[in-house]
Amino acid sequence: MSMNNERRILIMTSVAAEKEAILEGIGQTPSIDVVLAGVGPISAGIQTTKALLTKDYDVVINMGIAGGFKDKAAVGTLVIADEIISGDLGAESPEGFITLDELGFGASTRIKADSELVMHCLTSLKLAGISVQLGHVLTLSSVTGTSETTKNLQDREPDAVAEAMEGYGVALAAQEFGKPVLEIRSISNPIGPRDRSAWRMKEAFDTLERASKVIAEVLL
Repeated sequence: MSMNNERRILIMTSVAAEKEAILEGIGQTPSIDVVLAGVGPISAGIQTTKALLTKDYDVVINMGIAGGFKDKAAVGTLVIADEIISGDLGAESPEGFITLDELGFGASTRIKADSELVMHCLTSLKLAGISVQLGHVLTLSSVTGTSETTKNLQDREPDAVAEAMEGYGVALAAQEFGKPVLEIRSISNPIGPRDRSAWRMKEAFDTLERASKVIAEVLL
């Protein structure tokens, strides 16, 4: 049973291949718009803001593929963010990375996803037989490609299970408009030294399509 027949959903995704997979999953659903966010948090924030100015959406979701931390989010599985975190917004120091929060500028790099919607989606996806887990998802402007950076991120954000490039930008725009936000990611590759042979794009897009179908059914 749907939660609210009047709910209007905005799904932001970065590239055309992700959009196609999501549309395959949701089918002809007038209450859901799938909009290209572009790549990176700045483009995502701009495009989400533009979309939110055109219609009065009830929920904003950032969906797409992502890298998963080894032993936390396996390739081909799904991740739902309980917290969306800008992983590289801050300052370097000899003692280590200083987050924007710690710098004391009155801004935060952490945005919580809507807990009620998160749990509703998590339960429904599991019931649909999709391997899914909850955890922090990092937003980075540069994709991680070394063991050193991977370790630094894991040490700094031990609850992080995945990284992508748009979530924080989408979430910041949603927060500005007072809209609940979700980030849902299908894992296409392990985070670490860049290795194209380890990427499993077809599996990731298949999972994204299956997840989109469930999301459309449970959130409308």
